[in-house]
Amino acid sequence: MFTGIDEVDWASLRHAYGSAEDVPDWLRALASADTAERATALDGMYAALHHQGCVYDSTLACVPFLLSLVAREEVPDRGGIVELLVGIGAESADGDPRAREAVCAGAEVFVRLTGDRDPAVRRAAAQALVHFLAAPTRVLDLLRQRLRAERDDGVLLALPEALALFVRRYPAHADAAVDLLAEVSAPPYAPGLRLAALGQLALAAPARLPDDLVPTAVRLLRERSAHRARVPEPRATDSLVGRIWRLRPSDEEGSRLLRTLHTALGDRVVDRTALLGGQLTGADPVDRCHGVWMAAALLRGWRGDHGGTVRLLGAQLAAEHDWLRDAAAAVLAELFVLAAPAADDLHTLVCARPDLWTHRVERDSRTLGGPLKALARSGDPRAVPALAHLLAGPAAPVDLGFALAHLGAAAAPLAPAVRHRLGRIPLDSPSAARLAAPLLAAVGAVGDEDAVPEMLRLLSGGPGGPGARDDAVADQVIGTLEVLGATARAVPALRALLGTRHAAAAAGALWSAQQDASAVLPVLLRELTQGDPAGRRLAAVQLGRLGPAARAALPALRRMARSRSVRERVPAACALWRIDADPEPVLPVFREAWAEDPHSRRPIARCLTAMGPAAAPLRHLTEAELSAPRRHLAPVAGGGGQGIPEDEALLSACREALAGC
Repeated sequence: MFTGIDEVDWASLRHAYGSAEDVPDWLRALASADTAERATALDGMYAALHHQGCVYDSTLACVPFLLSLVAREEVPDRGGIVELLVGIGAESADGDPRAREAVCAGAEVFVRLTGDRDPAVRRAAAQALVHFLAAPTRVLDLLRQRLRAERDDGVLLALPEALALFVRRYPAHADAAVDLLAEVSAPPYAPGLRLAALGQLALAAPARLPDDLVPTAVRLLRERSAHRARVPEPRATDSLVGRIWRLRPSDEEGSRLLRTLHTALGDRVVDRTALLGGQLTGADPVDRCHGVWMAAALLRGWRGDHGGTVRLLGAQLAAEHDWLRDAAAAVLAELFVLAAPAADDLHTLVCARPDLWTHRVERDSRTLGGPLKALARSGDPRAVPALAHLLAGPAAPVDLGFALAHLGAAAAPLAPAVRHRLGRIPLDSPSAARLAAPLLAAVGAVGDEDAVPEMLRLLSGGPGGPGARDDAVADQVIGTLEVLGATARAVPALRALLGTRHAAAAAGALWSAQQDASAVLPVLLRELTQGDPAGRRLAAVQLGRLGPAARAALPALRRMARSRSVRERVPAACALWRIDADPEPVLPVFREAWAEDPHSRRPIARCLTAMGPAAAPLRHLTEAELSAPRRHLAPVAGGGGQGIPEDEALLSACREALAGC
């Protein structure tokens, strides 16, 4: 296996972390009888030799030894080594052709491995065969033979994936592979294999899907789950890991089958919603839990009528399994106002389980629990009593104020308690900004002008005053004062900030308080021309609020509207309209920015609403946005749901802009 390994000058080769002189030890450890030693070696090789998909000279030197290892039946855990080889040599747009050539040179070994005694090796070899054996007819025959002969469920479920890869890799031979996928998706094959084939058929040849795809998929899911329920699971050990496994849903394979189908259906939101309906109403709580997380992916990424799905998420809150209930609550908390159809279920759980009102992870600060957070974020005033109880306690959750902000006027009775907590924040604490931000959000949402003294105390910043240190608290306070319209009591403190890095924000708050352009215009002009990028953007926004009184800023704003940065062009163009009401220099900026940066669409839509009929030449942008199924800030895989409220706000702004046109 290791003939010639010591003849390689490993010290002169490199990997992700430097010299490759440790690679020979890893290669030898892959053949060790010790399980932990093998796992450590494989992890090390993934991290160093295939770091973030990169290929190094040491990676190329390893390939012959890796191929030799997988060919020896006495070597344990060869499935992981085959997967490493697939990662190293798989074809990609930015892959290293030398790595692919090195693995392809030993592709015959994968032919033998498709019949290996180890199921993990057979499973990994199916993918490797398609990637590296440059004989499509032979590859397809081998996959067909494996489908007929295979008895292991895990290997069987990997074969449709290999067939779909074959379709993409060999388009000229795709028809035969698609026919095989279609065959496997029908009786008499087992439900799990049929589900896998349907998912890959949806990816590779959607025209070959059956008309009753969703009912068929739901039926197969339930048949598979019923069969799985009759097979006893291995008894978990009494170790920590064993106890964790008893507390979480299993069947990752089933999750992957349905996730593949959802991915393939893409923008077919109606079909995906119907599929979720089947998942969320099944008898198997594990299937329902997988459905909860797939519902989250749909809601984060796609627009549509999600009321029915949200109600089904709410129904999971009554589940006897903690992991299913917690999953549903976590997803509902991401939906904000879209969680309203589940508000009754959330309220029932909040009333029944005060122990779920807060959540704490190890030594971290206490935060709001999922059910109460979701109820408050939905805007339901029934969250107020529980929040009031927590706010009156000695250790209120640090994020409670953010939840109050979504309740608006309904949270007004809690304003005195919020002021009290605001007044207790230590001025010299490094966590002052983290503690103040949620409370200030609540003050702004409620419109509590009585909190101005507490805010001015925070604005003082302790010894040295605001601006003496990098004080995010000052920015938060000034923004809240602007929302409140400031007050006469805040004017002296705001004037004192006009010469600091908070100048643009302070000028905006002063304008809210006094509407005196002579006091703020010189400051904003200075920030517009001399400030940093963030200061210029904020100055442009504040100048737009001044309207015609800021005409002196027009030349600088016109220059800014021609900036290379879309984040500067958009606020400058908005200010130009609000000051000069001339659509000619504004509309081209909006048209380009809309396509270039999705984050710019919401401020543009608000400005289009203000423009009224003058925005008519861009009405096609808002019409297209309202008809698009994809959320404009749709997250990458694994992302959170913060884009949902942003997207809903954009849709609302587009409707208003369209009505104004």
